[in-house]
Amino acid sequence: MSFTSLGLSAPILKAIQEKGYDTPSPIQQQAIPAVLEGKDVMAAAQTGTGKTAGFTLPILERLSKGPRVRGNQVRALILTPTRELAAQIQDNVFMYGRHLPLTSAVVFGGVKINPQMLRLRKGADVLVATPGRLMDLYHQNAVKFDQLEVLVLDEADRMLDMGFIRDIRKILALLPEKRQNLLFSATFSSEIRQLAKGLVNNPIEISVSPANSTARTVEQCIYPVDVKKKAPMLVKLINDGNWQQVLVFMRTKHGANRLATYLTEQGITAAAIHGNKSQGARTKALANFKSGEVRALVATDIAARGIDIPQLPQVVNFELPNVAEDYVHRIGRTGRAGEVGKAISLVCAVEAPELFAIERLTQTLLTRITLTGFEPVNALPESKLDTRAKKPKKPKKLKNLTSVLPEVKSAQGTPEGRKNRTSQPERRHTPRSAIKPKFQRGSGDTNRRVQPSREAS
Repeated sequence: MSFTSLGLSAPILKAIQEKGYDTPSPIQQQAIPAVLEGKDVMAAAQTGTGKTAGFTLPILERLSKGPRVRGNQVRALILTPTRELAAQIQDNVFMYGRHLPLTSAVVFGGVKINPQMLRLRKGADVLVATPGRLMDLYHQNAVKFDQLEVLVLDEADRMLDMGFIRDIRKILALLPEKRQNLLFSATFSSEIRQLAKGLVNNPIEISVSPANSTARTVEQCIYPVDVKKKAPMLVKLINDGNWQQVLVFMRTKHGANRLATYLTEQGITAAAIHGNKSQGARTKALANFKSGEVRALVATDIAARGIDIPQLPQVVNFELPNVAEDYVHRIGRTGRAGEVGKAISLVCAVEAPELFAIERLTQTLLTRITLTGFEPVNALPESKLDTRAKKPKKPKKLKNLTSVLPEVKSAQGTPEGRKNRTSQPERRHTPRSAIKPKFQRGSGDTNRRVQPSREAS
């Protein structure tokens, strides 16, 4: 099947060709015709499947045949949980719609609202927004929904996780009843289906891969290691493997800051991104990572949503996530567009419950590799794959472990942090019992354009 057989017009097909794509992905093959028919859609699609193009292309096709947008009005509204994902989607809208007489804008928190208000005075055929900033703009009478034709909720599961359900319901109450609704989520959990009851009408359900599956192009393994040796091990892996680009996941914002500082002190250029960073700092860190100026990008789960880096070779779980589904989201950052990627997890003994939960969810026993010189004193229990659903235990609290590195001041304690306290924080809080790694020295805007993404394939 080719894009030409999906009912898309010549200007959109030209943009697709210019981006280098000729064959639609499975999600695109199913979603594009359904959206073009005006049907409501519920699609279960993980990151990296091409879902963004799956709804962007048909929306642009439909809007190109309608009336012009009026001042402060919006014809298609795309809601996303994070700023980075919003910017990425806006980039896709701009690229695929470059040969059409349509306008688009992106709005999110962490930046000044006045330029966004000025931009919306002319209206926007497509508006990509985070819920909080959209509500702010509505209360300022900067955006109206009388012309709204299509609503998209992207990564709906993450929106619920981040506590956006109240904002979403408020937004839904403001929209015209007659509209097309598209809901995209990694899974169809009971919470998502409950949300869908008040959103979609007789929807077409699409699922392109088994729930909770991991990409076949990602090689996964774990390194058993004591928590105090995790940071030195990471340094050794980066240096021995000559990794030039690695995305490292942490549970907490403070932990991300500390690890980025430690890596920099060990001669590895690193930067941290999380909710307490200003939007400018996050954008700069991501740009430096893409260009190769930064070798290691240390991120929390929330901040990493929307990061789309073609041919990212390595992802490291410095700490396993508290929620097993987040593991699937994390490693989905690599192994895209047919490329082979590696997902490496540094696991200490007290993270065994989280490891077992991940293996149950993915129905995969992860390969264990012991690194010479880093053999754990506290052995990691052996895995036994059990298909029975169990509730993961909370991680054990580590006592009397304090870092020998100087404390990195939290972002809220800096002038930057004070300036940006009003920006949207990460709403998913990490328990105080989360593991605090001990690092050792010497061991071993609106309408902005982003780097084009490769999500369409």
